[in-house]
Amino acid sequence: MNETDRLYRAESGTLSGATYDEGLRKYMLGVYNYMAMGIAATALVGLFFMTNEAALRFALNLRMIPFIGIIALGFLAPRLIFSGSAGLAHAAYWGYVALWGLLIGPVVGLYTNAGLGLDVIKAFFIATSVFAAMSLFGYTTKKDLSGWGRFLFMIGIGLLVALVVNIFLASSMFSFLISCGVVVFISAVTAFQTQMIKSLYSEGASSHNQRASIFGAFALYGSFVTLFIHILNILGLARD
Repeated sequence: MNETDRLYRAESGTLSGATYDEGLRKYMLGVYNYMAMGIAATALVGLFFMTNEAALRFALNLRMIPFIGIIALGFLAPRLIFSGSAGLAHAAYWGYVALWGLLIGPVVGLYTNAGLGLDVIKAFFIATSVFAAMSLFGYTTKKDLSGWGRFLFMIGIGLLVALVVNIFLASSMFSFLISCGVVVFISAVTAFQTQMIKSLYSEGASSHNQRASIFGAFALYGSFVTLFIHILNILGLARD
């Protein structure tokens, strides 16, 4: 969040008068297309774990490794995408998608194998609705959301610490409250990220815009799957 806030502030001043032309529309479509491909890839990973019990057990034993990798890439990827080669930018994004697939694919597999596939579908559509509404707000609002960056970063650190603590506490009520907090937090993050991604567009700068599209997909993909997994957790705990 701190790095994305820096990028936001660095770019927003130069684009305040930019015209929302066809180039911007194509740029934003590129962001959402990359993101959609990432979600589709994650869904395929989930399907694989639903049909392969041995792989499911193996992935569950390794769940901390993808979690640590996701946190690490969350801090490193913005620099890799904008400072490295185009190939490195794609590698950072698809590596991020792969790690998320390894983390949440087994969870989806467990829910489905336990006869809770309907909860997975509900969580997906709720997450999609919330994400779409907040992303639309971030894209269309005239309010400058750049000031949210530091505040959201601090909240994110607090929630991350709470998630780690809950690994040792294993409290259902604490997990429920954390997931509710994460859903509210990620909803705000989605609006902030969408406006930031929009501000990164530079008319006529094709190379920059391609990298910005990958970065935008990276940011929004992470928000969507986080939203999905915590809504799924809320539905599962509410059922219990």
